[in-house]
Amino acid sequence: MTEDPAGYLFAYFTSAAESDGEQVRFALSAGPQPLEWQVLNGGRPVLHSTVGEQGVRDPFLLRAAGLPGETARYYLLATDLCIARRNPATAWEDCIRAGSRSIVVWESEDLVSWTDPRLVEVAPPDAGNAWAPEAAYDAASGTYLVYWASTLDPASGDGGSYHRMLCANTTDFRSFTPARVWIDRGWSVIDSTVVQADGYFYRFSKDELSADSSSPDAKFITAERSDTLDSTDYSVVATGIGKNELVHGEGPIIVRGPGPDSWFLFIDEFGHRRYTAFTSDSPASDTWTPVPAAMPPGASHGSILALTAGEYARLAGR
Repeated sequence: MTEDPAGYLFAYFTSAAESDGEQVRFALSAGPQPLEWQVLNGGRPVLHSTVGEQGVRDPFLLRAAGLPGETARYYLLATDLCIARRNPATAWEDCIRAGSRSIVVWESEDLVSWTDPRLVEVAPPDAGNAWAPEAAYDAASGTYLVYWASTLDPASGDGGSYHRMLCANTTDFRSFTPARVWIDRGWSVIDSTVVQADGYFYRFSKDELSADSSSPDAKFITAERSDTLDSTDYSVVATGIGKNELVHGEGPIIVRGPGPDSWFLFIDEFGHRRYTAFTSDSPASDTWTPVPAAMPPGASHGSILALTAGEYARLAGR
């Protein structure tokens, strides 16, 4: 999509505390700025997972690249995880050590009607989980690069089971190349998201290093860039994004705004205000300014897709 967005579609989940919180909800921007949202379907989930753990988190919307034989125009990927169905005292540790190694995939031709969900295994046998899957089209290889966070060798007990970002290639979101490590800093890094601009791929990730005086940027967002999508050697652009405004942050969403030099970064301040909006003139910026935004109630780790005028009109008519 090269023209200015006519609006935006937001996919998100809410909370394990709600009976249907770990399913996919949609909201549509109230006009061409992604700062005010109207929930769709009366605020009820639009998509329900009936596979795997029968609950999903971290939904990611992707526009298809139009590869030969590709019938989908859009994909939605999500974490196969339902905390509400687990023992709350041990749920997170159980999922990190022995959670689903698959992701959930939906396809659509119009953003309104979606296929039934399918479960696709992406993480290797020595992984403990596969969380927050996203994807970006890589013209250099003619494939999609799919990436997610996994612990590796979680039963080792030797400190080696921290989250790394893994990746794999696919052309159909059914079969994938073997997973490989994309980010390994020696401590947990999660929730990567990528946008392409100005000849670079910009990657925003959450740094999970324990926050103390020696790591003041921990628990916030790191931005990097590379001219090669699947490179393991991105250059740092900025660290600690959000730390002057938030208690902590994860689930970054980066999206181009309408007009020239307009970008928005959304960071999920989990346990507090949830998504907070920031703006800058470039994804290469090291300065992101908070801006007021009326986000959907309870919106947690999700994604935002920029829409054409036709797509926006179709969704607005629902």
